[in-house]
Amino acid sequence: MQAKESKKYHHFTRPEWESFYLNGIPPLTEEELQEIKSFNDKISLQDVQDIYMPLTHLIKLYMKEYDSLQQSKGLFMQKYQETPPFIIGIAGSVAVGKSTTARVLQMMLSRIFKRRNVHLITTDGFLYPNEYLLENNMMDQKGFPESYDMERLIGFLEDVKRRKSPLQIPIYSHEVYNIIPDEFQEICEPDILIVEGINVLQLPANQQIYVSDFFDFSIFVDADPKTIEKWYLDRFEALLDSAFLEPNNYYYSYATGPREEAMEMARGVWKRVNLRNLEDYILPTRHHAELILRKQANHQISDVYLTKY
Repeated sequence: MQAKESKKYHHFTRPEWESFYLNGIPPLTEEELQEIKSFNDKISLQDVQDIYMPLTHLIKLYMKEYDSLQQSKGLFMQKYQETPPFIIGIAGSVAVGKSTTARVLQMMLSRIFKRRNVHLITTDGFLYPNEYLLENNMMDQKGFPESYDMERLIGFLEDVKRRKSPLQIPIYSHEVYNIIPDEFQEICEPDILIVEGINVLQLPANQQIYVSDFFDFSIFVDADPKTIEKWYLDRFEALLDSAFLEPNNYYYSYATGPREEAMEMARGVWKRVNLRNLEDYILPTRHHAELILRKQANHQISDVYLTKY
């Protein structure tokens, strides 16, 4: 962590963070946890106990203050004001484990707040289709801020805050590496919305309203770039092991060809696209997050940083 960031954050080791909430029982089983974790990621119930139980308790405190503020605004304006949905943003590099964090939080919040509707979306659905990226010579910028339909994403978040419902967002398939035409995820009356994506804390050029403007709490999942590169390559190789049976899978041609050539291609994509995106666009936004989860090479979260202000 850079010096300017360390001044902004309280730093807690894993044992220190764990000590902030010792009485909770994880509201999910080991089997459920393994079902929702990201492909090739690693997480245990001990991680849920040590990291996610205190985190969920902290989010509960933020939500309590959020609800109180909305009620106070209504009293000030002398009219009833319905509380807008509470939105949580989760950012970080490709392959760092954002999706696992998002799914674990969704399940835990759904079970802790039984009367609240908790939805999860990924910003992948707001990527421009590959056809558009190819036409505009942007395939090597896939995942960069300019590869997203930011106007559509911001419009969606505005509608969420206004409690418009139902809402539909495009579906992205990692198997075909593209938006699926005419298929949508429906979002119905969320009370809590988790928005997960590499770009959610970025500030794209020529935007007066940012995605992060809609967040009431934000998390950055962090790790050393060399570690993330290894996870990315490990995941790519694991995808090859399953894709050779699926001719329609984007990775099929790589899975059925020479393995070393496929891995060399993946290393090139990491350096040319993902590492550049991480260094130029993603890491510079880390200090915008309320909370940073720092992971080690074994996938365990070792340190937690909570903003001081």
